[in-house]
Amino acid sequence: MRVDDLRPAWRTDFTLHGVSAEVIGRDDCLVVRTPDNPTYYWGNCLILPQPPRDDELGAWLARFQQEIGALQPASRHVAVGVNTPYGGECLPAWQAAGFELHVNAVMRLLPGGLLSPRAPKVAPVEVRPIVWDGPGAEVEAIVALECANTHGFEPAGYRAFLRRQFERYAQLHERGQCEWFGVWVGEPGQAVLAADCGLVRDRAGPGATGRFQRVATHPAWRRRGLCSALVHHVSRHALEAWRVAEVIMVADPDDFAIGIYRGLGFTEFEREWCLERRAPEDRPA
Repeated sequence: MRVDDLRPAWRTDFTLHGVSAEVIGRDDCLVVRTPDNPTYYWGNCLILPQPPRDDELGAWLARFQQEIGALQPASRHVAVGVNTPYGGECLPAWQAAGFELHVNAVMRLLPGGLLSPRAPKVAPVEVRPIVWDGPGAEVEAIVALECANTHGFEPAGYRAFLRRQFERYAQLHERGQCEWFGVWVGEPGQAVLAADCGLVRDRAGPGATGRFQRVATHPAWRRRGLCSALVHHVSRHALEAWRVAEVIMVADPDDFAIGIYRGLGFTEFEREWCLERRAPEDRPA
């Protein structure tokens, strides 16, 4: 299997894998390893060209251990992506073994398709790229905002994972392939960071594909129109400043935010799916 065989959502994930990840094509899967961030689930994973069978659970567990776990003892999770659109598969043996089956909506925004956002319910609001380094660097503030919701992962490990991720995003930024944006609410000098997200592109220059990264709003600032303002601003940057051919967004189809993306002109064109078993330290007590 090759990266060129991947469908849009998985393929755009590989923009980040271009920084320090090992990508190995096997006859029956793609292997992704990220030695400098072993607890990054979807940077240490297998991508399969076809859905696994329920009776193949043991074989794929052994394969993950061989390709990733045995080489990186800190990778205590198991992550298996599937390169075919979701077709209603259930895989009860996998779920009984502790796997979560995740299904995501894959959405696309094309030039000319961006719609106006609703006005934020708070003011003043500033949406801008973050300062990456030097005096006034804001990466640590972004990490703190995102750690306001660890999604059930062990907090200290989650923070360490995010810091390593942003080191990789910074390298993409230096290559002209990544920008990160924040939403600040309040008067200058007193404004607080309320939301953030990233944008990457698979290559520099017109005609590239853009991909949103980690859209997050602090729990205290939700339902106030900030996410809509942020995604609109970043989409304009992708379409006008970067002149991408399309922007891809991957979203939980059951989450409130998907309505925001639809309201801005994103349209769903398929469902991506994967199987994930969390590391012991990241499972509910």
